[in-house]
Amino acid sequence: MSDLSIELHWHRTTPALQPGKYSAEHTVRYNNSHEVQVDAAPDWGGQPENTNPEQALASALSSCHMMTFLALAAKANWPVASYHDYAVAHLGKNPKGQMSVTRIDLHPVVRFDTGFTVDDKQLEEMQDRAHRYCFIANTLADSVEINIL
Repeated sequence: MSDLSIELHWHRTTPALQPGKYSAEHTVRYNNSHEVQVDAAPDWGGQPENTNPEQALASALSSCHMMTFLALAAKANWPVASYHDYAVAHLGKNPKGQMSVTRIDLHPVVRFDTGFTVDDKQLEEMQDRAHRYCFIANTLADSVEINIL
């Protein structure tokens, strides 16, 4: 199996590392070429223009679900023309009382080529299959509620 990696770079921009007085802003580099500015969520003092880890987790799940859905749709000869999702990571306390991402809601919208249709039940079944085969969903399965709405 594969090992997939990123590079993370942070450096202190204040004279001392003191609680609440430093920036968590950092860079994550993918494939030694693409960089993303990451920070804490705005509620935790991060800059809103930066990605935060909770968004990145929702993005990973949404992307994995979509890629799995597309692979299954291709095998079923469904001519998917577009796929859009709006994913929301919800923060709360887990059963141990720790702050965590407790739920991620996906809102996929699938469009097909003109003239092709599937009924709601078929689409729901395909979304359910995509969820069951998605690597990220399987990774989170025991700790995060995932809803496909």
